[in-house]
Amino acid sequence: MRIEAPHERELAFIVGCGDIGRRVARLEMTAGRSVAALARSETTAARFERENIRPVTGDLDVPASLENLPSPVRTLYYFAPPPATGTDDPRLRALLEALDPAVPPSRLVYISTSGVYGDCRGDWVNEDRSPAPRTDRARRRLAAERRLRAWSERHGTTCVVLRVPGIYGPGRLPLERIRQGVPVVYERESPYSNRIHADDLATACLAAAGQDRPGWIYNVSDGHPTTLTDYFYRVADLFDLPRPPAISLTEARRALGPNLLSFLEESRRLDNRRMINELEVSLRYPDLASGLMACRAVASKSK
Repeated sequence: MRIEAPHERELAFIVGCGDIGRRVARLEMTAGRSVAALARSETTAARFERENIRPVTGDLDVPASLENLPSPVRTLYYFAPPPATGTDDPRLRALLEALDPAVPPSRLVYISTSGVYGDCRGDWVNEDRSPAPRTDRARRRLAAERRLRAWSERHGTTCVVLRVPGIYGPGRLPLERIRQGVPVVYERESPYSNRIHADDLATACLAAAGQDRPGWIYNVSDGHPTTLTDYFYRVADLFDLPRPPAISLTEARRALGPNLLSFLEESRRLDNRRMINELEVSLRYPDLASGLMACRAVASKSK
């Protein structure tokens, strides 16, 4: 018989513990909880140990390696990206199949993408809007959302899906792209773009872990969308870089790769009121101006 250690129910387990995962880990530890994270390599495991995160060896692409997942778990944060091809997420499927069905996590938080809404022609979009993904990247995320919700309903776990747009923050700005002079679209033709600062996303993840409503979906953004071109111009201006050249959307379709182009073919403005009102998230950076200034302050300190 397995003996549960004191406070073990307070364990947070992070799958996909990159930049956002490590920010969430710090918040969880500040709240007095233990944190474990899936580590694919010895190098990653050693880094986790230095940050007081307990490494759990496993590789989502090798299902047989997932036999020693921690249990019980208070909150499972799933932040791992799906594979780069296909319309499903076999990595998530492998993880769910490896969990102990007799002791499922109490809560499950998943970072999805606002791309599942597809092109909304600049409309304001809330969580009641039906998904209409246009890219396989977004289709993979929607498939993962549906798999998670079905699994959670079968096992009585509270599942919260966060639909997230572009994430920015220190180390997450398009500075190299700007330095390379990759063109942007004329601002009059540029689609709306939504953003969330990495710190605010981590805060929203922690708030979602305390949510008791099963199956809820939340848009996570600062609620102040601008055009994609405006975003690049602001970053360039703040870091004293030349603004990238502007071209027409027609020219962009010829000059830019399919990945960059996909972001120019969709336009929407995310309504974040459900996140603010129900998750009670107080944004530290409620707009690009405040968030980018904080990024520059960090960059200045590191010089």
